Amino acid sequence: MEASTDNWDPALTRLLASLKEVQSGGEDLAFLSELLQSKQLNALVQVHNKIVAKGKDDKFYPLLSNAMQVTLEVLDLLGEMVASSKEYEELLGLLQKPHFQAILCTHDAVAQKDYYPHLPDIPPDADEEEETVKIVQLVKSDEPLGGAQSAEPIVGATIKTDEETGKIVIARVMHGGAADRSGLIHAGDEVIEVNGISVENKTPADVLAILQSSEGTITFKLVPSFGKGGSRESKVRVRALFNYHSSEDPYIPCKEAGLNFRKGDVLHIVSQDDAYWWQARREGDKVMRAGLIPSRALQEGRIIHERQSDPQTMDENDDFDREMIPTYEEVARLYPRPGLVRPIVLVGAPGVGRNELRRRLVATDPEKFVTPVPFTSRPLKPSEQNGKEYVFVSREKMEQDIADGKFIEHGEYKGNLYGTSAESVESIVNSGRVCVISPHWQALKMLRTPRLRPYIVFIKPPPLEKLTETRTAANARSTFDKESSRAFTEEEFSDIIRSSNRINFLYGYMFDEEILNEDLASALSQLMKAAWKVQSEPLWVPASWVQ
Repeated sequence: MEASTDNWDPALTRLLASLKEVQSGGEDLAFLSELLQSKQLNALVQVHNKIVAKGKDDKFYPLLSNAMQVTLEVLDLLGEMVASSKEYEELLGLLQKPHFQAILCTHDAVAQKDYYPHLPDIPPDADEEEETVKIVQLVKSDEPLGGAQSAEPIVGATIKTDEETGKIVIARVMHGGAADRSGLIHAGDEVIEVNGISVENKTPADVLAILQSSEGTITFKLVPSFGKGGSRESKVRVRALFNYHSSEDPYIPCKEAGLNFRKGDVLHIVSQDDAYWWQARREGDKVMRAGLIPSRALQEGRIIHERQSDPQTMDENDDFDREMIPTYEEVARLYPRPGLVRPIVLVGAPGVGRNELRRRLVATDPEKFVTPVPFTSRPLKPSEQNGKEYVFVSREKMEQDIADGKFIEHGEYKGNLYGTSAESVESIVNSGRVCVISPHWQALKMLRTPRLRPYIVFIKPPPLEKLTETRTAANARSTFDKESSRAFTEEEFSDIIRSSNRINFLYGYMFDEEILNEDLASALSQLMKAAWKVQSEPLWVPASWVQ
């Protein structure tokens, strides 16, 4: 008994009627006929049609397409209020539930129309003597389609002249664009006609002129390039370690297709097929079409060339860790672990105020924020208690532990060794408290490991004039002179600025956050927000930390 066809989708009904006119087909025909009559397929098509219809109806449209990103911002704000109200605490718990966040992610996917089907390539089973041609019709939209020298926003792909054949071909398909969503246009496809106009002996600029003058839908006649079809979208996320503006890049194949980003932005790399130009989206952006960015290899080459030719960076280059050229760092989300809070590491130039910020943060809640007790090889004084101000050990023992890599930082002062052990940091973390340290910046490579997973905050000074003004007004004492208490000198203020710039140049790629220490109260407030964020929010970390 056949199922009722009253509620069937009209398109499926027409397709089934056409199928019944086919005289032969055997098992394949029977399978397709059964599939078209299945309740499951019809239900899915109806859901899809409703989503598309609501997207076109002005009465039904999403107020937001980045609800998950907004939720993370709300979580940040709730962190400041949770102690004052049980309602805030209950709301915080609700927003952190995986099921609720999954609903928000689904909402964003629908709002961003990330539900279009991706059809497979046409199978290469045509007669060898015949040229397979496919007709693809797309709706003209505000997306780039251009060549190396010119571009116009059309359908989300770029074209070029093939160097060997002289024919117009698809150079690349931008992920998330109209061409990509169709699933029918791929890099390497030869363009024969556009809207019935032959492109033979035409240049990319000529084709772009045709596209630009077209209205509504655009029809392409293409010869498919079998074996060069679209690739699967990558799931790789990276943190950008430099600023990029496509309009200032003279080498990008299509400026309009470029993706601008700033240092610290998390990018979703959707395609690495091109050795020089990757396709990417900014994580959390509501725009689903990808843009072009320089590949890691291309950007590394540029950075090396710039540093070798820029005399202003020669001093830093002498100390630069050449095994790490900051371009992109692969990242993944690290979710908060109950009872295991990541240590907070404050780094900055000597005299910038990182130690004072650490002391003030610890003072806000000494039971929660803890600084590890440093080790020393100097003798215990009668007024001191071992394990309180310092952990006292013999010089031989400390030298051996340093050689074994057990100290994250160490130094010598007046013939005595001082240092902070990695074990003392881990002990605080394992106790459920927040470890806060302010080591010398050279300790960063020892600290930034999958074992410790630190959250690194760079304490940055204001410009020289403001630095001098604020420290003088606060009657700040110099940290450069351990023998006496005195004010900073002008030279010391200049040294703070120079040292800060050098630290940022060498190790800026390691920083999770920057705090400008112009006003101590404001800087402390920002630091407290960062401390709460580390405890309550999923954050991006090097991918190796979560594997």
